[in-house]
Amino acid sequence: MKVESVSDRLSWYVVYTKPKQEERAVFNLRGWNVEVFAPRLKERKRNEFTGKVTYHVKPMFPRYVFARFKVNELLHKVNFTRGVQNVISFNNGPTPVSDEIIELIQMQQGESGLIILGEELQTGDRVKITEGPLKDFTGVFEESTSDSSRVSIMLTAVSYQTRVVVEREMVRKAS
Repeated sequence: MKVESVSDRLSWYVVYTKPKQEERAVFNLRGWNVEVFAPRLKERKRNEFTGKVTYHVKPMFPRYVFARFKVNELLHKVNFTRGVQNVISFNNGPTPVSDEIIELIQMQQGESGLIILGEELQTGDRVKITEGPLKDFTGVFEESTSDSSRVSIMLTAVSYQTRVVVEREMVRKAS
């Protein structure tokens, strides 16, 4: 019976990339047939002068990606891949990342492949609008729209009820 060492096993590792070269590192690591996971998320920004909202996709962990490989076979190649600074190591060797941690992050991915952060809203939750012309109005969460960046809310204001659709980022659970 042979005992398999950590260096013989296919494991996930954290790869530290050169500044703003996450995509380059991912592309080049895939060239070595290395499985790579580079979680990204959509960031909402409002122009302070025009008030216009724009969205930008950015890395969830700037300068870090996850790569799955056998250390004894590919560590040297991974370390010298264009876009890679080094593989994160402790105690004189690369430190594997638990498969459960990678799976936990992957479970947060939406259909678009982007990570979805924030509290989960359920039908019937009381919510408060945090910005925009309806700021501080409260209502009841009904559903997410088909593009998942907007939500439908039933607002009640002075004996008047109406349904509104607003950006998901503008809504928080009411306490």
